Amino acid sequence: MFGKDTKYFFPGVYVQYVKFDGKSVTDDVLKEKVFTGNLIFIAKDLDTFVKNVIIDERPELVSVLREESVRNYPHWAIREFLMNALMHRSYEINAPIKFYQYSDSLQIVNPGGLYGNARPENFPNVSDYRNLVIAEAMKVMGYVNRFNRGIATAQANLLSNGNLEAEFDINTIGIFKVRMKEKKLHSFTPPIGGVSGGVNGGVIDLTQEEEILKILSIHKGIRTPQLCELTGFSKRTIERFLNQLKKKNLILFKGSSKTGGYFIID
Repeated sequence: MFGKDTKYFFPGVYVQYVKFDGKSVTDDVLKEKVFTGNLIFIAKDLDTFVKNVIIDERPELVSVLREESVRNYPHWAIREFLMNALMHRSYEINAPIKFYQYSDSLQIVNPGGLYGNARPENFPNVSDYRNLVIAEAMKVMGYVNRFNRGIATAQANLLSNGNLEAEFDINTIGIFKVRMKEKKLHSFTPPIGGVSGGVNGGVIDLTQEEEILKILSIHKGIRTPQLCELTGFSKRTIERFLNQLKKKNLILFKGSSKTGGYFIID
């Protein structure tokens, strides 16, 4: 929980995030990121990453006079499954937790299957704790509740958001896998003036633009290195998207080159 160099003692203590350009691991990799450090840092960084990068929230017109915020996944459900992975995984196995994003779903693969009294025939109604001290520490810090209702709550959140219930693989020896299907949102409506004007006159990738704008709306004055850290993009890619957004007069840079940052234009 508090170690300074946890990977020295437990090589598998990290979370590997990969975003694929399709529905399987054979598709091209669009983005990757490693969450490492002690469990406090990992839990906090994962929570922030899910809010800022994974969750796509946008207004949707439900009537002529009213808009409603819709999102592709409920934040709490993803958070619950990721925190459970940190709490229940086997730390005797050197493989990391795999957090994979596909074009239609999210998948979390946890080293170590069901433990103790928890078995395929009684899951998820019965739980047990492989890592009792970690479970208690995460409860004290508010990451889990240990009331054996986390999965039921996550499923309810998925259904309430319009997603299907999560699917589990609890029979493959050595792993625990959960998969959540994405709720598809309506296409983004571009600003007046269209979407042309990208590099070499091409079409701008609105999905990535939205992702950066969403981060800027939360982290006002953020700088390029922090954007790279949150999104997993390279510095060159981030700077390309920032230049595109500046050309469209959606963002600006305020302050000096050393202390300034990016802001959305009101």
